[in-house]
Amino acid sequence: MLVQIGPRLPDWLRKPWRDAASDHQVKRLMRSRELHTVCESARCPNRNECFSRGTATFMIGGNICTRHCAFCSVPAGKPDAYDTIAGEPGQVADAAAELELDYVVVTAVARDDLADGGAGHFARTIVAIRDRLPEARIEVLTPDFGGSEECIRIVLDAAPHVFNHNVETVRRLSPKVRSRSDHDRSLDVLKMAGRIRPDTLVKSGLMVGLGESRDEVHVLLQEMAEHGVRAVTIGQYLQPTRRNLPVAEFVHPDVFDAYREFGESLGFDAVFSGPFVRSSYMAESVFENRS
Repeated sequence: MLVQIGPRLPDWLRKPWRDAASDHQVKRLMRSRELHTVCESARCPNRNECFSRGTATFMIGGNICTRHCAFCSVPAGKPDAYDTIAGEPGQVADAAAELELDYVVVTAVARDDLADGGAGHFARTIVAIRDRLPEARIEVLTPDFGGSEECIRIVLDAAPHVFNHNVETVRRLSPKVRSRSDHDRSLDVLKMAGRIRPDTLVKSGLMVGLGESRDEVHVLLQEMAEHGVRAVTIGQYLQPTRRNLPVAEFVHPDVFDAYREFGESLGFDAVFSGPFVRSSYMAESVFENRS
């Protein structure tokens, strides 16, 4: 069941509840290893489906973000000291092995309190996963690291298969939607990633339903293409709590199809567009089915 916040959901945003036993098994595993998932912390509408399939998106750096983005329900404030999360890389690797994952997605809270923004923590997590699961493909979804090329290079030197950083929304809405972020800085991060490691798939995503126009979405997709993004995800924004931004529009599935077609016309390797699409949702399929 999808928890409803705000106006009544249209039929295309209603999702059935799946296997509860598998759902609880993943939750118990994460609790036992003191790990967090963006699935739960960000109240993703796909979490039951993904947990029921025995997969999840790991969220490292703890569970407290240094940014207060208006769309996100991850707790924000002063994070715990680094020594409290130092064991995360090994725990993530062990949990991924226990789940028998062959595609591992790792994201993180923003850690602007750390000198490297948490880049080294990402790198150590990638290395730990590769040591435990040498054949697994690894995707990272990172914050912007303040636009630091050095930090981006630290992550990429650990050789993830996919480097993902979300622009999240169109230029006009970015200051309202994203805390302490900058539209052009995000685009520059993506461009740097492709330049630093050309063999890594560069990926980004955006939400719609925040009040953007179709033309603005087209412009953003063009900007992404010009900055070296090869795979794009487009999904419906859903208000996770009453403290977050309200939904401006429930975008019809036909519009998502049109966005996909427009993105494909720009030459992206993959455009995954639909109401329930999220950055890490079905990430393995996006990676495997790119042109």
